[in-house]
Amino acid sequence: MELRSARFKSAARVALFDPELQEAMADNRHFAAHVRRQVGATGSFQTLRDEARAIKDHTLAHLDHYLERYEAAAAQRGVQVHWAATPEEAQAQVLAICRQAGARQVIKGKTMIGEEMGINAALARAGIQRFETDLGEYILQLADEPPSHINGPAIHKTLRQVQALFHEHHQELGRDEYLLDPADLLAEARRLLRQRFIDADVGITGANFLVAEDGTHVLVTNEGNGDLTSLLPRVRIVLASIEKVLPTLADAGTHLQLLALSATGQPLTSYTSIYGGPADDGPEECHVVLLDNGRSEMLAGAFRPMLRCIRCAACMDNCPVYNWVGGHAYGWIYPGPMGSVWTPNLAGLDDTRHLPNACTLNGRCKEVCPMQIPLPDMLRELRHQQWQRHLTPTGSRWGLRLWGALARRPALYRFASAMLAQILRRVAGSRGRLRRLPLAGAWTAERDMPAPQGATFQQLWEKQQKRDAP
Repeated sequence: MELRSARFKSAARVALFDPELQEAMADNRHFAAHVRRQVGATGSFQTLRDEARAIKDHTLAHLDHYLERYEAAAAQRGVQVHWAATPEEAQAQVLAICRQAGARQVIKGKTMIGEEMGINAALARAGIQRFETDLGEYILQLADEPPSHINGPAIHKTLRQVQALFHEHHQELGRDEYLLDPADLLAEARRLLRQRFIDADVGITGANFLVAEDGTHVLVTNEGNGDLTSLLPRVRIVLASIEKVLPTLADAGTHLQLLALSATGQPLTSYTSIYGGPADDGPEECHVVLLDNGRSEMLAGAFRPMLRCIRCAACMDNCPVYNWVGGHAYGWIYPGPMGSVWTPNLAGLDDTRHLPNACTLNGRCKEVCPMQIPLPDMLRELRHQQWQRHLTPTGSRWGLRLWGALARRPALYRFASAMLAQILRRVAGSRGRLRRLPLAGAWTAERDMPAPQGATFQQLWEKQQKRDAP
């Protein structure tokens, strides 16, 4: 997927005035509130959080050991493990497996690592047909769009838009009827996909967790498409990143409870499957492609806690910025608060510098994160790196320097604050509001700003101190 994060500001502006998107995102806000209620009703949630964090921190501290254990255990099961340092290496390995299998048709489950690898475009260039089996991903394949959410990829689509897409693209069924009922739309998608499952030569899925002790991988879905994609084709390819490994199956169980609760408010997802190697009643070949793509560097630095992420999407579901601009505005695979940390680390800060600033620092993402990742702290660290590398606008840098000079001189700061408050009151006049604010136009671009009223905080505080004095 092409990196478009440099266009975040313009994309966000367009998103805010898109009525269809705003309708869809309103539904997501209601869903996020439902999930919070379910999490709040779970008395053991904090205990699970603490346990999962301890497990993951231990695993990351010994990541090389557990990856080697996983590879050895998976090999004993007949699984071929492939290592990829970059997305390009991963693409080449997946295509080599497909060519060796003589694949003409591939079915694919939802996998954000696959998006990171750019596997869809690679398959298309190789002339291999790809059919998405996750309903949200299937809708996006019809629309020729990337996901806007890591769990609900088509969350930005309204029912009307889905109805129109199905009517436009399902003419092969020989039906001109315009389906309205979501159940009818689902039945039609199922009918079309059923034959794809049967005809496919290769099935590609992601993995929620890799288990080092026995070489298995865990896959969760609410549709069951992951199981069909894993079991029906002759060849199975699992795409995962190196931080997905956990020491034991019991450790995976702890994380599974947190994942389901934080993602959808469920005790467990509808389908939770544990897969090993080739089987008489399953695929003849099993491959796992493990992607690094900058994670080794993250492991050694300040952003190591980000590798605890279990992709539940709680941070974005509760983010006031994401919930108004949607996922596509972020310009790459991972949106929301977690994406604003992941994307600069994986794609570089130069072309993603708007993302760490697409945050109010309200701290809600840290509060709801099941793995207790300090997202606001890492976003502040990225802003600090921008400042050090002179990636912030010149006006902003001079403004902060001026503020710093005043803040180091308390008397001058108090005088300047009082003078500025008086000037703004005079400019606002009887309206009491400022329609345009020189040198800070973004504050008044979409709304009026209330003018300061009365005394400054310092003046009020000094008056209160005198009043309270004995």
